[in-house]
Amino acid sequence: MAKVAIVTGAGTGVGRAAALALMKAGYAVALAGRRKEPLETVLKESGGNGLAVPTDVKDVDAIRRLFATVKEKYGRLDVLFNNAGMGAPPVPFEELPVEKWKEVVDTNLTALFVCSQEAFKIMKDQNPRGGRIINNGSISAHTPRPRSAAYTSTKHAVTGLTKSMALDGRGYDIACGQVDIGNAATPMTDRMVQGVPQPDGRMMPEPRMDAEHVGSAVAYMASLPLDANVLFMTVMATKMPFVGRG
Repeated sequence: MAKVAIVTGAGTGVGRAAALALMKAGYAVALAGRRKEPLETVLKESGGNGLAVPTDVKDVDAIRRLFATVKEKYGRLDVLFNNAGMGAPPVPFEELPVEKWKEVVDTNLTALFVCSQEAFKIMKDQNPRGGRIINNGSISAHTPRPRSAAYTSTKHAVTGLTKSMALDGRGYDIACGQVDIGNAATPMTDRMVQGVPQPDGRMMPEPRMDAEHVGSAVAYMASLPLDANVLFMTVMATKMPFVGRG
């Protein structure tokens, strides 16, 4: 029987690349995202075994329905890639609306927490027991960009959550790791081609890499036996400024 994975934010960008890589590796993949059409496009492109499950990760009940659907259809869950995320407008710190801050926190952190809780519940009780959770971190999980307080704060928090999950999952044979991505070519990074703010105040274009490389990294992390774990992996465009920031 094929192993089973869930990928959130699977309709575009890094999520799409990871879903395609996992299906190529033989996984049955449940693709979650807000819009059904992009998810179905990914499934058609892959020709693989999968399921499109429209899910708004800011909705806790929708997350729980996603995991219930996967458990009902496949009976187990082997890999969760917590990928769904968003940024806030690059405005001065003091001008960032509290509502936007909360939206980023709900999407990047709370949704990841709830998805991981649901994965733990399935993985610890299934036979064979265990599984793997991979969180989408970022270079911003360690080093900020200018005017990115909400995104940077949530990604730093993801790093702490990854460590806690890795520790708490050991007793259930659940391995948890994080892939920190720098400048994958996705809709979120399109603005980098024209130029983005640098720490010294300049606007400068930045190089990007094909998101397929991130998909390959996620598939590699997923391929390891559960007695081995990549706790943190950084995949970045080679010529990013100052090895991932200035």
